[in-house]
Amino acid sequence: MRTSLITRLAVAGAAVTVLAACGSTPPPGAQRGTGTTPALSTSASPASPPVTSPRGTPADAVPSATPSPRASATSPASPGTRPVTGWLAGKDWTVIPTTRRVIALTFDAGANADAVPAILATLRRDGVPATFFLTGNFVHDFPTAARSIATGGFRIGDHTISHPHLTRLGDAAVRQQILGGAQQIASVTGKNPAPLFRFPFGDADARTIALANQAGYVPVRWTVDTLGWEGTAGKISVSVVVSRVLGAARPGEIVLMHVGSNPDDHTTFDADALPQVISGLRAQGYSFVTLDALTG
Repeated sequence: MRTSLITRLAVAGAAVTVLAACGSTPPPGAQRGTGTTPALSTSASPASPPVTSPRGTPADAVPSATPSPRASATSPASPGTRPVTGWLAGKDWTVIPTTRRVIALTFDAGANADAVPAILATLRRDGVPATFFLTGNFVHDFPTAARSIATGGFRIGDHTISHPHLTRLGDAAVRQQILGGAQQIASVTGKNPAPLFRFPFGDADARTIALANQAGYVPVRWTVDTLGWEGTAGKISVSVVVSRVLGAARPGEIVLMHVGSNPDDHTTFDADALPQVISGLRAQGYSFVTLDALTG
């Protein structure tokens, strides 16, 4: 399908305050914290739902449900994907199903790339693999940062074009967001994000999960959200981030962190806490994997 009339909603008045996270407005039935997933999501195990923030919209979100003008105007093509079937299908995975003491660190990238250098430096220094979910708009706006992630050998996943609530879109628009995001990621980084996909805001249901599977993608949520994106206004600190991750540690844990800074206080708690997160998990006997450990 072609998207020759793709537009982006204008933001009126003062600049919109955005917070560095994936969790803003959750789907109906979701609760804040690390409780159960939304009722409509088919999850592999209990995990933290999208987090409601009274303080604004997450920084890797775009205040528009439609692709922005930065999205490709050509018909999107998913790079090298096949429909997902079998045991991987029909789920928004919250944990890697394993008894091995392994943990996947994942980073979502959307509004800004302020913490990318620090995060990559820590991961390289400590020899830790990680998975980065990028939006199409992110790779367009921050191509150098996106390429540095790719050339660093880290696994890349698809996070749509413009970070909308996919459950609020029709089937064609959902496919456009998924496949268009993949196309942009591949064109900028040279890396195929398939089959890894993360729903913006963790907002998924049976329909959108099926559409992602048909497009060749396995949706991956998280076991714990560090909440580092909330910044000081959310009473978050480095110690809070570390304690949330270590407290949720279990075989196959999937940790959600972010590469952006909080736009209000410019904190980068996820990046600042990362060395302690790594050392703390290793002290508990854990090692690290990418989400290829889930999809194979």
